[in-house]
Amino acid sequence: MNKNNKTRKAIVFTFIASFLVISTVFVSFISFTAHAESRYMNLQLFTRVLNLAQKYYVENVDHKKLIYGGLKGMLSVLDPHTNFLPPDVYKEFENETSGEFGGIGIEITVKNNILTIISPIEDTPAWKAGIKPGDKVVSINGESTKGFTLVEAAQRMKGKNGSVIKLGIVREGLDEPITIGVKRGVIKIKSVKYTNLADGYGYFKITNFIENTSRDLTRAIKKHSKKNGLKGVILDLRKNPGGLLDQAVKISDMFLTEGDIVSIIGRDKKKKEVKRATTENTYKDMPVIVLIDEYSASASEIVAAALKDNKRAVVMGQKSFGKGSVQSVIKLGDGSGLKLTVARYYTPSGSSIQSVGVEPDVYIENIKAEDFKKAIIKKRIRKEKDIKGHLIGESETENKGHWWKRAGKKVRMSHGQKLIDSDYQVSQAYNYLKAWKVINKMHK
Repeated sequence: MNKNNKTRKAIVFTFIASFLVISTVFVSFISFTAHAESRYMNLQLFTRVLNLAQKYYVENVDHKKLIYGGLKGMLSVLDPHTNFLPPDVYKEFENETSGEFGGIGIEITVKNNILTIISPIEDTPAWKAGIKPGDKVVSINGESTKGFTLVEAAQRMKGKNGSVIKLGIVREGLDEPITIGVKRGVIKIKSVKYTNLADGYGYFKITNFIENTSRDLTRAIKKHSKKNGLKGVILDLRKNPGGLLDQAVKISDMFLTEGDIVSIIGRDKKKKEVKRATTENTYKDMPVIVLIDEYSASASEIVAAALKDNKRAVVMGQKSFGKGSVQSVIKLGDGSGLKLTVARYYTPSGSSIQSVGVEPDVYIENIKAEDFKKAIIKKRIRKEKDIKGHLIGESETENKGHWWKRAGKKVRMSHGQKLIDSDYQVSQAYNYLKAWKVINKMHK
């Protein structure tokens, strides 16, 4: 009897387990079927509206125009960086990361449903015309930008080289909107700018992350190192709107020997792509200061966060923009494209950049150049050696009285000194670099 009872129980348990598995599969099937049916009904609704518009609209309607409009509307409910790219726009998009393209040279976003300038790219028509970060673009050639997507705005801003585009701008501090005319041109981006700050310290400004940025930065550092030695680096990412992820990774890797640089996580949280540092071509022995501000976005934030979290650099300036999403561009059959947000960026410490930004280690307000110049102007103080007939010091040379000969004459300043004297944040970064060396000596 015991054997029979055990057999019956085993059969019952097997039946129950099988029933639960079948029930789960059935419920999943029903759920999938319901979801598929709901989606099919919505597609039917779309098709019906499309047919009605084509059949009864007061004028003849282009079928493709309706489809493209439907795709645009569908994607507009997601986020500002997800867009449908018609064939002509997609073709232009492919050219924009090569370092040369037509337009006015700005990076824009949609903020609170308003087209907003993240940053004009240095030395481009927009930069020269006086467009500023934070400017709100309310009209383009008299046409209101209300409801514009980023793609539509980009289309309106591009045009024949030499033609003028008029942007209606709302700017903080001004009571009325202003109109700024910008002459379109071929945009040639010089993504890395170098200045020797003397004493072995180098200043490297990255304006944008394009295909050759890491190569250009490597060349600039090698040039500086060969001529002046390499005691420290200021990496300026202020007003840098971002660009290519692989360039941000390569530049971070230039200063790191180990550790994570950035993690990319999509819808499936279990699938995480991690970019890690390597030991190749690394500048590891000198101090690094990274400058950021509220217009440092995307790739700029990746570099700043990677060097900060790995304790490789001191990040100074202001909290960054907070653009931490990843877009993938998919080419479609008719030559159009889909720019789709597929993931978020996470810093080595595990924080999301999106809508949060990167906090600097040392917060420094960006004082206007003219105010900074006023602050550093000092009157020449007469010292003992300037008094006629003073007792000669043991180390004093035949250059005695040299200041008197120079009085009233303009002394030529180096590019590095001009930069330090005109940019408060660079001045502070330079002082930190020099203090870094002194403090290290004290603790040896």
